[in-house]
Amino acid sequence: MRVLKYLLQKEFLQIFRNKGMLPIIFVMPILQLCILSFAATYDMKNTNLYVVDKDLSSHSRELISKFNGSPFFTVKEVGFSEKEAEKELFKDNIDAILVFKEDFGKAVDLKYKASVQVLVNAINASSAGLYNAYINSVILDYNESIKLNFAGNSQKSQHNLVYSTYSHQFNPEMKYIPYMLPGILVLLVTVVALFLSAMNVVREKEIGTIEQINVTPIRKSQFLVAKLIPFMVIGFLELGLGLLIAAFGFKIPFLGSVWLIYLVAFVYLLVILGFGLLISTQTDTQQQAMFIAWFFMVIFLLMSGLFTPIESMPEWGQKLNILNPIAYFIKIIRMILLKGSGFFDIIKELIILSIFALSAITFAVKMHRKVS
Repeated sequence: MRVLKYLLQKEFLQIFRNKGMLPIIFVMPILQLCILSFAATYDMKNTNLYVVDKDLSSHSRELISKFNGSPFFTVKEVGFSEKEAEKELFKDNIDAILVFKEDFGKAVDLKYKASVQVLVNAINASSAGLYNAYINSVILDYNESIKLNFAGNSQKSQHNLVYSTYSHQFNPEMKYIPYMLPGILVLLVTVVALFLSAMNVVREKEIGTIEQINVTPIRKSQFLVAKLIPFMVIGFLELGLGLLIAAFGFKIPFLGSVWLIYLVAFVYLLVILGFGLLISTQTDTQQQAMFIAWFFMVIFLLMSGLFTPIESMPEWGQKLNILNPIAYFIKIIRMILLKGSGFFDIIKELIILSIFALSAITFAVKMHRKVS
């Protein structure tokens, strides 16, 4: 323990002696959390519409006013030419085109089928699907109001209407930030822990201090544990600051136990730090360590379910994701924070992370060669 104490003193002195690293470790992740939580969202707001109104009837104006009154749409321009509208679509100035034919209002008055053409910019398929759903929702709402007006008050009372009630569990206001912020917090903790640990041992090699340590009676397990603990502390601090911002800055409800989050974070950080130390012991320069860490980080991140649902991936991708520790922690932290899940609700994922942690630390110790 005495040897470990002095090694830890050395590690913390090295970290805090580097004044340029402190803002990178503590300030940048917090700024990124605040910015990315607003930027990384699939909420569609201010969808830009170009309306081609060849009908100019009261019915087309009424439907256009419904789009103007919606918080999700901005009617950029009302014109008469589809070609002009398509030019704006090609320039990426608008997201969708709404076309009213000449006989739209007449068809509504005569109770015929009236059609509205919708042209959606589908370069981003996910956004296009949401645009189309929102537009159809407004049109269906208008359609229902037309039906009720035509039916008349006397006929309305004769119909037996079936009403449905619903509630949005765990996210009543249907906001995207409560869903994205926990995942982004996991991402930032992972980036700091993985990159710092991946470049730690190899930095000793580059500056030559590894040779001085190798000739001492320090065991390699002591050496690696001393390398691991400081970044475990930093990871906890990052997580704590992020949770405070989530609670007080973004008003995200904490339905579960914070201590349970820290328990899972402890196991998860063992996985990431063990993997980072394994990279660091097997590389000769910090540049090599950084590129290898970045290679795995990109794969794990894109397959983690942070931005796209894991269920939407191909079957081989879902099976491969069994080895992705980031996916487990993102799932767990969302369950605890937003659903109030308890220990036994996450026991399966926690056991898998524990196996990963044991494997990563064991491999890091075994693969480190203490040679002069």
